[in-house]
Amino acid sequence: MSMINWDEFEHIHVIKKLKQILSTWWNIDVVFTDERGVIKGFDGEKNIFNNPAVSYLVNKETGQSSLGDVVSKTLEELRTSQNRYAIRKWDMAGFDIGIFPIMIENDCVGCVVGVSFLKDHEQNQRMQEIRERLASLGASSDIIEKSLGKIKFLDDQERQHFCEICDLVAQEVVTLHLEISSRESRIRELNKELGNRFKYDNMIGKSKPMQSLYALLDKIKGADTTVMVQGENGTGKELIARSIHYNSHRKDKPFVIQNCSAFNDNLLESELFGHVKGSFTGAIKDKKGLFEMADKGTFFLDEIGDTSPTMQVKLLRVLQEGTFTPVGSTEMRKVDVRIIAATNRNLKEMVEAGTFREDLYYRLNVINIRVPPMRERKEDIPYLVDYFLQKSSESQGQNGAKKVLTKRALEKLYDYAWPGNVRELQNEIERLVVLSGEETKLMAEHLSPKILEAGEKNKVQGSRLQGKLKDALEELERDMIREGLRRTGWNKSKLAKELGISRAGLIMKVEKYGLDKRKLARAQ
Repeated sequence: MSMINWDEFEHIHVIKKLKQILSTWWNIDVVFTDERGVIKGFDGEKNIFNNPAVSYLVNKETGQSSLGDVVSKTLEELRTSQNRYAIRKWDMAGFDIGIFPIMIENDCVGCVVGVSFLKDHEQNQRMQEIRERLASLGASSDIIEKSLGKIKFLDDQERQHFCEICDLVAQEVVTLHLEISSRESRIRELNKELGNRFKYDNMIGKSKPMQSLYALLDKIKGADTTVMVQGENGTGKELIARSIHYNSHRKDKPFVIQNCSAFNDNLLESELFGHVKGSFTGAIKDKKGLFEMADKGTFFLDEIGDTSPTMQVKLLRVLQEGTFTPVGSTEMRKVDVRIIAATNRNLKEMVEAGTFREDLYYRLNVINIRVPPMRERKEDIPYLVDYFLQKSSESQGQNGAKKVLTKRALEKLYDYAWPGNVRELQNEIERLVVLSGEETKLMAEHLSPKILEAGEKNKVQGSRLQGKLKDALEELERDMIREGLRRTGWNKSKLAKELGISRAGLIMKVEKYGLDKRKLARAQ
């Protein structure tokens, strides 16, 4: 089992939110320890604790050692009991702590420790005990009085809520560790499992949508039918058109590309069908059109949704009869061309609105290929990042150590919606490589502001932590289920197991919070 990277968890949205809830409601601080009770992910200069006594104690070697002893002894007791966690008095400090094991594959790899509260009713006596303990350890009167003002008594119901939240922190650490380990494994596989289907020509991805796409491309290899490729800008529609051509029997013949939105009608007609000398001002000689140049090959018509009604009529004739007339000519010419059309527009809606010919739509839409946007295939991000890193480094002549993305930077890429899709990700990686200079580790702070800001929007706002605890917990539950559904590709059985609830219970919560897949897709 790979080791836990404790430093990562301080930056994770859900864990930060859980810790903030504990701090806001009960002034409780949280520390992580390994399975021996050694404090992890702790930086004396960066970690800011809610209770001055906690900061004072964990910055002392004796304090860390004492806390480690309590944690390790408690873990021994939990191993022989049926309890998942325990609340204990920290004798050195005088107040209580909650100890919540982090279990991976039935092994304890560490603990979440909630520090500084009281669970019994003898508050005055316990407060005096805390005052005396802290004084004996050399704490100043200012630290002691401020600390006592922060310590709260938790009644039975509050203790139950506290335990549920800390247990959620432990579960979230497990989920994140397994997810990060899985991503690292995927990246390693990318380098060594060349036989696996993570790549189809120049397309990369192991996600379910991409596997479905590869399967469809395999099926149409031997066909000669017209293909419609639909997808958002930057999803790689041209790559698919190239793949279709170079895997067909036409692969040794021309592959011609034209963006239909690049010219006005007159210029586009000349580009597509050619013209004869003298047909218009500037036509000083005969010119072959792209259809004629693509004869016996494949013609990729990009952004076909931007063509005018007049041009649509002429394209329909080529599709139906294989004939066209150059501009200024009376001679009809015949070609054998396979058409692959692409658009980022909804042609069906355009047909209904009367802006796109219905007969042309059905001629083009014999085989329909939908290219999934990045937000639907985020599990492919590690593969794409690795590919673009290598490509970018090679293009810039960098022959040193291989550049890698830090885990936090990768998390930021996962949090972003990628409206520009794969093209936007490629540009981002190129930017990272340039800004990193000689550094081999690409840090999160080098990412574009828009990507960093997208992650910041997920941060908990202080105002959202006011109100009823029930509402705060429901909001947290909604967030965890929503992100979990996206992460697992809407695999409810897998997510239910991760969350420790039944599949039926998860389905009820999905319905309760309105987390229907189609609704979430529309909200992107």
